[in-house]
This record gives sequence, structure tokens and C-alpha cells, in this order.
Amino acid sequence: MAADTPKTDTYGEAAASGGLPQFDFTTWASQIFWLLLVFGVLYFILSTFILPRIGQNIADRTDRISDDLDQAANFQAQAEETEKSYTKILADARAKSMNVSEATRNAVEEDIAKEIEAAEAVAEREAVVAEARIRKSRDAALESVETVAVEAAGDVLEALTGKTFTAAKIRASLKT
Repeated sequence: MAADTPKTDTYGEAAASGGLPQFDFTTWASQIFWLLLVFGVLYFILSTFILPRIGQNIADRTDRISDDLDQAANFQAQAEETEKSYTKILADARAKSMNVSEATRNAVEEDIAKEIEAAEAVAEREAVVAEARIRKSRDAALESVETVAVEAAGDVLEALTGKTFTAAKIRASLKT
């Protein structure tokens, strides 16, 4: 069977000729033609369709990155401005709370001072009233002491002398 089929072994003949078919100068013209045609078509397709799209995508990405960086810078500036305003508001609130607490403390101190003054005034009035009552009680006690002393002196004189003396006479002699 193998003998019945005619063999057309072109590669075997080329190999038998002693070299590679690419280096056969008789086929170089067609190889160069197809090389130029394929690279020309590839260059046309790349330069017309693919490279402009890639360039546009790169430009779009560059623009997007640039816009994102600008937006980030704006957000950062806004954040810094917001932080400054927050710090200012916080400082104002602290100052206001200090003023309010100082005012409250002063008002409380004034109220306490007024209440102390009022309590001192009440205590002073009560002391004056108490002193008057004490004076009155002392005067009453002194009068009763004098009366008791006059009676006791009268009793002693009567016991010693046997005479009765009047209270007025005894008082007159005690005052001199």
C-alpha cells in the first residue's frame, strides 16, 4: 500500500537540498511582500482603531486622576476650614461657658452675701431685743434684791435694836 501512493514530499526535497526554505532566495520576494502587507495592515489597524482608543483611555484616566486629585484637595481645604470653624466654635463655647459660670458664681456669692447680711441683721435685732430683756430682767432682779436687802436689813435692825424701821428710812440710809 505504501508503494501504491505517489509521494510528494516537498519538505523532504527542501531538506535534502541542504538548507532552510526561508533562506531560499527564490521565495524572498513573496515573503517580503507578505511581511510588508501584514505589517502594513497591522500598522493601519493599530494606528486607526486601537492606539487612539488606548490614548483616549490614558487621557481619560489622566483627566479623572487629575479631577480626583483636585476634588481631594478641595475636600481637604474644606475639611481644614471646617476644623478651623469647629475649633473657633468650641473656643467660643468654652469662653461663653466660663462667662456663664463666672456670672453664676458671682450671682450666688452676691445672694450668699445678702443672706448673710440679712441673717446678721436679724441676729443683731434679736441680740438687741435679748439685751433689752436681760437688762429688764437684771433691773427687776436688782429691784427685788434691793427690796429683799431692805427687808433683811429691817429684820436685822429690828432684831439688834428692837426697833422697827420703815423701808423708806432703810433705803435712804443705804443710798448715802
